[in-house]
Amino acid sequence: MEPLKRSQFLKLVALGGAGLAILGGPERALAALARADNDLDTAALDGDPAAAVAAGTILAVARGTSAGTNARKAIAAIGGMRKFVSAGDVVVIKPNIGHPRAPKYAVTTNPSVVATLVRLARQAGAKHVVVMDNPVSSDPANCYGASGIAAAVKSAGGSMHVMGSSGYKSYAIPGHLLKTHPLYAAIVNADVLINVPIAKQHGSTGLTLAGKNMMGTTSDRGRMHTLGLSQSIAEINAKLRPELTVIDATRILVRNGPSGGSLDDVRVKNTLIACRDWVAADTYATRLFGMKPAAVPSIKAAARMDLGTMDLSSLTIRTV
Repeated sequence: MEPLKRSQFLKLVALGGAGLAILGGPERALAALARADNDLDTAALDGDPAAAVAAGTILAVARGTSAGTNARKAIAAIGGMRKFVSAGDVVVIKPNIGHPRAPKYAVTTNPSVVATLVRLARQAGAKHVVVMDNPVSSDPANCYGASGIAAAVKSAGGSMHVMGSSGYKSYAIPGHLLKTHPLYAAIVNADVLINVPIAKQHGSTGLTLAGKNMMGTTSDRGRMHTLGLSQSIAEINAKLRPELTVIDATRILVRNGPSGGSLDDVRVKNTLIACRDWVAADTYATRLFGMKPAAVPSIKAAARMDLGTMDLSSLTIRTV
């Protein structure tokens, strides 16, 4: 459980009124917070009651100052981690760790979000939970460490994996453009793939969201750029088909992406989006930048391949 903040304590005291102070205020406040936290843990695994009766695909939008709590709320709202992970599964979590930046620069996925997903997958019975990315710059160990993700994953009981050159294999790719392309075999062969991008601006694609984040599964980004980036992004997602997408918008990068480096380019949104449908998740995330999804060509390309929907009216959207 996260430490009790002064603001949380005062809120609980206010809810209890004067009688709370008489009856052991601090102890009761702590107990109430612990009960609420335990209830959220249970819901994050098994889903909350509203998720059980929601119609169709659920897209959850969680807001709050704690990134880890937002992750738990969002996963609860879409049905719980056990809806995606079963006992004995090998789970690969794919965050964005493309550059050696600290979390405050909104270049890499928030480590608390990644750690929370690792813990939930383990609690759901996963045999192994492995976190990996193919960084654009610097060596992987440097990026893993600078992002804070390596330490967070270790504390949550997962493992970090460096994607060595021998791990890539050529695969047949759905669609008309790539035909075949090298992808990392451990990601292709995972029982469950969880895509956890950070939302940020990108010079080549407009935004980096879930679809673009899957470029970190290949050893040949150059070929994708040469042949046609947006269609290539759609096609590798057609091959990989992540079971769950969680978009970290705790802090977003609005300029000078994807590598950033200035806090002037960062906006605090304290938001997290979760959905089984990554096209829908990306579509919703464009709102955070004041953009239309049509301005991100990879989203349109994926929708044309029936990889998901851009029609958010067809979903159940839950704000938690």
